[in-house]
Amino acid sequence: QVQMVESGGGLVQAGGSLRLSCTTSALDLSDFAMGWFRQAPGKEREGVSCISHSGRDKYYVDSVKGRFTISRDNAKNTVYLQMDSLKPEDTAMYYCTALPRSSYDGCTSPFKYWGQGTQVTVSS
Repeated sequence: QVQMVESGGGLVQAGGSLRLSCTTSALDLSDFAMGWFRQAPGKEREGVSCISHSGRDKYYVDSVKGRFTISRDNAKNTVYLQMDSLKPEDTAMYYCTALPRSSYDGCTSPFKYWGQGTQVTVSS
């Protein structure tokens, strides 16, 4: 199985930035599409951003477009989520997820592997 470890969460003031990282145990990360999901209290888990195995195709939920950037470094088995201009409504537990490339069809795909999450808290 693919193991995922997220890092980079923390407490930041509104307007600030954080960079989340997800390092995986995959032998070849290019075999996997990747994504970042988040879940806040009282809300369902939502796909924040997803990226195809090659990085060619990227998706962002409307609420983060222009503020968040997803990227990947397959050589390092790592995906990133750069979060700028953070808002209090971005506060959530953020989860890294992976899916074999053959099954990927955007952020609504049934992602298979999940990390433990990293907390992001944005103060007003």
